[in-house]
Amino acid sequence: KYLKRMAPMKLILEMEIGITGGVEDGVDNSGVSKEKLYSTPEDVFAVYQGLQPISERFMIAAAFGNVHGVYKAGNVKLRPELLEEFQNYAAEKTGISKPYFFVFHGGSGSEKHEIATALGAGVAKMNVDTDTQWAYWVGLLNFYKANEGYLQGQIGNPTGDDKPNKSYYDPRKWVRESELTMTARVEESCRDLSNVNA
Repeated sequence: KYLKRMAPMKLILEMEIGITGGVEDGVDNSGVSKEKLYSTPEDVFAVYQGLQPISERFMIAAAFGNVHGVYKAGNVKLRPELLEEFQNYAAEKTGISKPYFFVFHGGSGSEKHEIATALGAGVAKMNVDTDTQWAYWVGLLNFYKANEGYLQGQIGNPTGDDKPNKSYYDPRKWVRESELTMTARVEESCRDLSNVNA
């Protein structure tokens, strides 16, 4: 129904199938059984069959062990090689090589080789919200650590008890530092996805 309305406007629908583990936006999937974190070739193809006749402008966020957030190594078994299996299954059915455009949900904290495998299997978009949130925080944290003596009050710092600190606690100053560290993280993701000067 939505894709039919979106098709004349040439908008892209992102269809999430399966379950992305972890917690996001108040939805807690951290307790689901591990097998539910993996889509099947049949599920992915059913989405393709349902949407392709309406419009080619859709992407599939298939589950391959993805989780929202970052977790200790070993707690998550990401299997990006499944995406290639999904592509091969669809190619056999349709005669089209790699007919899917995939979305990599829960990309934060992923290893470079996992990203490369997913990209090679047709990932066209990767979500890294947790990584960019952390990068933003790091900019603020580093600014605070470097200027802690100037951030304890409006007046008084290591250079004198009567010296003002406005230039340090002005949000435009520390927000800019957060923007710089987040920008660096976004640039890293663009490199990971071969999306630099493309």
